[in-house]
Amino acid sequence: MPAAFPEEEKPAERRTKVKICGLSRTEDIFYVNEACPDYVGFVFAKSRRQVEPSQAAALRRLLRREICPVGVFVNQKPEEILRLLRDGTIEAVQLHGQETEEQIRLIRRESGKKVIKAVRITDGRQLDAWKESSADYLLLDGGCGDGKVFDWSVAEKAKSLGKPFFLAGGLNACNAAEAVRLFEPYALDLSSGVENAGVKDRQKILDFMRAVRLAGKERENCDE
Repeated sequence: MPAAFPEEEKPAERRTKVKICGLSRTEDIFYVNEACPDYVGFVFAKSRRQVEPSQAAALRRLLRREICPVGVFVNQKPEEILRLLRDGTIEAVQLHGQETEEQIRLIRRESGKKVIKAVRITDGRQLDAWKESSADYLLLDGGCGDGKVFDWSVAEKAKSLGKPFFLAGGLNACNAAEAVRLFEPYALDLSSGVENAGVKDRQKILDFMRAVRLAGKERENCDE
């Protein structure tokens, strides 16, 4: 069976998940296979991390089966996205552009796969507009994947969305625990926070995974 989004967990079993985005090298796959995050991201939009479909397919074949590959797109045609879902290169979609609700529904309906919609946050006022989005998950970010931390004072507003969300923007091993504590997100999503000189760094990936897992254990102890 190919990797897919996990089924929704019971409250007592919930833990913060991790997505490592922007994989482009064979070495990156080796690193994540060792660390075993829940998701990885292949960027198909124009970016220094952009990969071609054939490149992503080759990397996908090396990926551990339990890790879900997510395709990251910006204003690309739904048929291009659906092609990659149907051929098994990716198992979920992350949309970072001005995609419409109609396009989101189309992708979900035609593929049966999960859709994450990225929302750029500068303050809490934008969040209300996304409560009724047909996306399965939101991704809260301070920019367009530029690795900048946004105003974390919106944490309480984010938790009141009533929709599970990924948290992105300036995350690293040093602030992972604080992000988990403040936002209680479905998942943390990062790329540059586990890079060194613009490429994925094995030790930074392992350190981030360790930090998130420790934060999860502390959260469980507080809930008891």
